[in-house]
Amino acid sequence: RVILFSTSLAAFSMVTPNYLLYTASKGAIEQMTRALAKDLGQRKITVNTIAPRPIGTDAYFVGKTEQLVQMQTGEIANIVAFIARDESLWVNGQTVRINGGMTVG
Repeated sequence: RVILFSTSLAAFSMVTPNYLLYTASKGAIEQMTRALAKDLGQRKITVNTIAPRPIGTDAYFVGKTEQLVQMQTGEIANIVAFIARDESLWVNGQTVRINGGMTVG
């Protein structure tokens, strides 16, 4: 199993100022996921990406004046554990957006 990480900001319809390199690199990870899934699928190696919303860590809150309810790292760990299980063999080439609907139109 290969599990990569991106961000829900890569699919956000609103452009965030000063995030060009960050979102471009995360978009590249998501496309790389699809290509690797095709290349490695015949060897039964799955490749998926987890794309959470901002996570409530101390680093995230630096410089922020309002602390909204955020995901916790344990919530993301549960999704990673699911994708790593043998039962998720058919989950391949996917970007799993864990954001509570943040990127839904």
